Amino acid sequence: MTILNDIPQLLQDSGHARGRVAELHLVRAEALRGPSEKATAAQHAKGKLTARERIELLLDAGSFTEVEQLRRHRATGFGLETKKPYTDGVITGWGTVEGRTVFVYAHDFRIFGGALGEAHATKIHKIMDMAIAAGAPLVSLNDGAGARIQEGVSALAGYGGIFQRNTRASGVIPQISVMLGPCAGGAAYSPALTDFVFMVRDTSQMFITGPDVVRAVTGEEITQNGLGGADVHAETSGVAHFAYDDEETCLHEVRYLLSMLPQNNREHPPCTPCTDAPGRRGEALLDLVPADGNRPYDMTRVIEELVDDGDFLEVHERWARNLICVLARLNGQVVGIVANQPQHLAGVLDIEASEKGARFVQMCDAFNIPIVTLLDVPGFLPGVDQEHGGIIRHGAKLLYAYCNATVPRISLILRKAYGGAYIVMDSQSIGADLTYAWPTNEIAVMGAEGAAGVIFKRQIAQAADPAAMRARMVKEYKAELMHPYYAAERGLLDDVIDPAETREVLIRSLVMLRTKHADVPSRKHGNPPQ
Repeated sequence: MTILNDIPQLLQDSGHARGRVAELHLVRAEALRGPSEKATAAQHAKGKLTARERIELLLDAGSFTEVEQLRRHRATGFGLETKKPYTDGVITGWGTVEGRTVFVYAHDFRIFGGALGEAHATKIHKIMDMAIAAGAPLVSLNDGAGARIQEGVSALAGYGGIFQRNTRASGVIPQISVMLGPCAGGAAYSPALTDFVFMVRDTSQMFITGPDVVRAVTGEEITQNGLGGADVHAETSGVAHFAYDDEETCLHEVRYLLSMLPQNNREHPPCTPCTDAPGRRGEALLDLVPADGNRPYDMTRVIEELVDDGDFLEVHERWARNLICVLARLNGQVVGIVANQPQHLAGVLDIEASEKGARFVQMCDAFNIPIVTLLDVPGFLPGVDQEHGGIIRHGAKLLYAYCNATVPRISLILRKAYGGAYIVMDSQSIGADLTYAWPTNEIAVMGAEGAAGVIFKRQIAQAADPAAMRARMVKEYKAELMHPYYAAERGLLDDVIDPAETREVLIRSLVMLRTKHADVPSRKHGNPPQ
């Protein structure tokens, strides 16, 4: 070994322990240093950090313990036998985030472009198995060029082992994928199986086939970012839950997300001390939400008024914006909030919103996070495209997710709650533990104008003044079936509450429901709509 030339002759004595220790330190220094300063400079020139720099940002200072640092591949052919760097292009181990154990693996793009070979995959398999056994979150820092072509099918089999473990860990430990470079083919499938995907603009991409293949097959010209960049996946495809401008901000937000999640499915999320008074009145809510159901408003401002210190983390913020999904705290307890957004498509449910909500509800249920649903929904989005796109099938995903959830569930109707969308969004009839409403609520099969047009169609048509007759019938329908206490009188609401008292009501309800236990039928698993 060439490194022995750096050890004083006296210490090279095979029987001298100090010589062996000195050799160990040199070997470790070589592994920590990486392939070359030139490779590190090239990584930095692309606006990217090295794998070890990323791990340092993610984990608490000095907490990282590396596993199989000295692993090298055993492949031969195509010149591989002369290139056997330590780590084989992936750094694996564990550390802490805010004092809690987190497992991590990070591709080192400086070594084989972060491509996955047999030894590389085996290291990832091992750290995934350790995370599952220890019951702690797993974070992958992805910056790899896919399968190592020189190793052929062995590399592909390595991906299979990762996918199998992703699936086995699903709903058992939180899995977070952080995309920090180009990830194509098999490298993109593992993140798709995890709970959350983070991306960095300009430097990270995800696609099954790259621009060159797309051009060859379809003739379409497109850039890497145009095909699979962070903004594409955050706004159009919905593959990415979060997108940030730089790696430092991205990794800081990963730490924040981890602080909101439990270690595993057997624990509750961490509860933190709260300085925001549980009984704080939200007088601003009386002005934020217009009584007129046709006037839009920003639901995120309502959420800010309700949660601790107005602080929350929005998931899929830029995809399916007619539905909001956030993680926040109420009196220090983590909750998941699902809410319609009247500022976008009037808050209707469509295909993408249904998928977004279903996935979020399932995640909350898997990790013991109570769900609060804020309703202001005029129904499902009508249209040929929606029907042909399978709105029935996709809408059923959200319905299934709510019906299947056993965590504490509270729903609050702020304003409109019409038709099937009202039932789907955690109504009392599908198992919500508690259902509240503001005095501005309107719960009905459809809006008064539409209902009156159906029920009183003949009277309106035969009237001397059809417009006046329609207005009268609309008023009559509202007075009879849509007044704010109609549902409460029939036991479909637990209470109609003062909007200013909403925070206190939710917190008191969550305290009561914290020990909720729900027996579920014995089954291998359900068969949710796809």
